[in-house]
Amino acid sequence: QVQLVESGGGLVQTGGSLRLSCTASGFAFRNAAMSWYRQAPGKERDLVARILSTGSTNYADSVKGRFTIFRVNSKSTVYLQMNSLKPEDTAVYYCNANWATVSTWGQGTQVTVSS
Repeated sequence: QVQLVESGGGLVQTGGSLRLSCTASGFAFRNAAMSWYRQAPGKERDLVARILSTGSTNYADSVKGRFTIFRVNSKSTVYLQMNSLKPEDTAVYYCNANWATVSTWGQGTQVTVSS
């Protein structure tokens, strides 16, 4: 079955770092565009970072210079390295995969940045 499983969320202090992982199964990971989204309480779900099958990346302005998305195709895993974390980064982070006309989501992982 198609599945995305996120891990790595937790509680971190302002200025700290965290690395999120999303491991995929049930589809051709190498052909998929992989993204991280986040949703804070009462807010819309917003794109944080995306990496295409070519390795090309893009980031939300709010995280540029602080977050890095990368993928390891041999492990069918995409990562989000988050540095210099701020309280406004607090949200549930979701992994997303897009290929052809398909879009699938992980269950989400909570990231809380304490002030």
